[in-house]
Amino acid sequence: MSIKADKWIRRMAQEHSMIEPFEAGQVRSVPETGRVISYGTSSYGYDVRCADEFRVFTNIHSATVDPKAFDEDSFVSVKGDVCVIPPNSFALARTVEYFRIPRNVLTICLGKSTYARCGIIVNVTPLEPEWEGHVTLEFSNTTTLPAKIYANEGVAQMLFFESDEVCEVSYKDRGGKYQGQTGVTLPRA
Repeated sequence: MSIKADKWIRRMAQEHSMIEPFEAGQVRSVPETGRVISYGTSSYGYDVRCADEFRVFTNIHSATVDPKAFDEDSFVSVKGDVCVIPPNSFALARTVEYFRIPRNVLTICLGKSTYARCGIIVNVTPLEPEWEGHVTLEFSNTTTLPAKIYANEGVAQMLFFESDEVCEVSYKDRGGKYQGQTGVTLPRA
């Protein structure tokens, strides 16, 4: 990138509606609740927030986790400001932000250190050129204790890589199965 990364993110958000809602600065506290895990534009990326809808994995049916035939009954839906993930388990959530990735940009998501230092790992696959939607986030609790995830606070950072050229075939061109997702989206075969 030839311009400062934070200016590039602001420009892309404005010109391409790349991130909605968009926070131009880094938010570290809010009047209603005080201190929050930061979100918004950072030096070289954008810290996304987690929405208040979660799908928590449970093994009450002793199901086998199969990405080709996923049993939706393996999840319990939770809505609220906090989600508690059982020990050695995981939960799915979605970002507050809706993304529209330009054709010449690849986006990589990394977990925030605040959660990683508590044994909570965030996993998201890359957001390919021309993908759009709410990002489904996966939180793994690697600890032997219950772990909390906070809604409407920062959970992961998006890093954007701009190419000098547009890609030959985009996610949209391929008719990707997760294009336009708006809620917590389970695996699709």
